[in-house]
Amino acid sequence: MTQQALIVGITGGIGSGKSTVARYLRANNCKVYDSDKAAKHIQNTNAVVRAKTVELFGEEAYNDGGMNRQFVAQRAFEDKDMLRKLSEIVHPAVKSDFLNWIKSNQNEDILFVESAILYESGFNTLVNKVLLVSARIETRICRVMRRDKTSRENVIQRIENQMNEETLKEKADIIIYTDDDIPMNVKIFVLLKKLREQIN
Repeated sequence: MTQQALIVGITGGIGSGKSTVARYLRANNCKVYDSDKAAKHIQNTNAVVRAKTVELFGEEAYNDGGMNRQFVAQRAFEDKDMLRKLSEIVHPAVKSDFLNWIKSNQNEDILFVESAILYESGFNTLVNKVLLVSARIETRICRVMRRDKTSRENVIQRIENQMNEETLKEKADIIIYTDDDIPMNVKIFVLLKKLREQIN
């Protein structure tokens, strides 16, 4: 009988460095499921998700390039009820895709899933451990301003719309900080060593 993989959820607020951690894990031959990327793909290609989204937002929700993200995001964030309904359309389809991905990678000892909304989407119920990626608030603001070429006010608003950092720390099994002097490759080496020790 094949031993089931240890499934680790990677989460953290905007600008915390989740993608950097995921990139280093992939460089160490680890499999990482990107739930945000998967959601975008599903929204563009899944006929049922598309039909339900059009029913909710109207024909303007899609254009020739796929989902009209700017239009949908603006409508969803203006109306929390619309955001909830959109989540109810997308999250089950992403969960189903993730479970299929786990099956197709069942020979791995550890599998990772990167999700900014691990708890809000219910993905936390599908993982064995939660890895929180964290950084000081000022570092995060500067990173996102530089990355998205946006204002400080906009970044702060986005941070305030996410789950509180202290709450995330209380829920996490492991925390990696991305704004100290320890090289990321060292942190990933230690992380994988600890996780494999727990498996064995």
